[in-house]
Amino acid sequence: MDGDIHDGHLIRGERVTMPVRVRDAAACSATFAVRAASARSVLAYAGVDVAEPWRGAALCSLVFVRYTDGDLGPYHEFGVAFLIRAPVGGGLGAFVHWLPVNQPFTLEAGRSIWGFPKELADIRLEHAGRARRCVVRHEGRLAVDLLVRPGVPTPGRAAAASVDAYTCLDGVLRRTPWSLRARRVRTRPGGAVLRLGDHPVADELRALGLPRTALAGSTIGRLEMTFAGAAPVAAVR
Repeated sequence: MDGDIHDGHLIRGERVTMPVRVRDAAACSATFAVRAASARSVLAYAGVDVAEPWRGAALCSLVFVRYTDGDLGPYHEFGVAFLIRAPVGGGLGAFVHWLPVNQPFTLEAGRSIWGFPKELADIRLEHAGRARRCVVRHEGRLAVDLLVRPGVPTPGRAAAASVDAYTCLDGVLRRTPWSLRARRVRTRPGGAVLRLGDHPVADELRALGLPRTALAGSTIGRLEMTFAGAAPVAAVR
């Protein structure tokens, strides 16, 4: 059975040391305004509360990433995340609700090291002209088909940011400090076309009010990231 070792984690016979670094990736995202009450219902299992940028509305982001060079190897990933009120220390955080990947090594590492809700899925990434498209199928059922159109370049050099990512797996709420540096960023209002399938996650997204016009879509041509170890925040009943 894999587990912690003195200076890292043993995953499928390979040692993963902290922090975990991603040296090259590309990402696309679409952010939607959703009903806050519905989002609270979806996240009730985690004991967290969504932030409301305006009354009655929460933010849900759909993200897909092509990892090219990183400590967990190359893989594809799709994420459903919500902007939340940080459970500790005040401020805001990102709660990762669903995180399918297409490789077993990152699946096991993500679940055992950070408690990320990773599941093995068929994730197809493709270019449709200048647009980027992600199709996610899990257990033979279509979950999400998301197309993001490129916007205008964001001025300035590489943008750096730090985010606290929160997850809840096996009844434990965890916080993972995460830093990133993004280059070749393009954004635009709207800019996304979302089609939902017959998977349970698609039903959850419909309950939030999707599909609808995205607030904004963005593409990142070059992304570097660093993940520290996860810290338990609370046991959730």
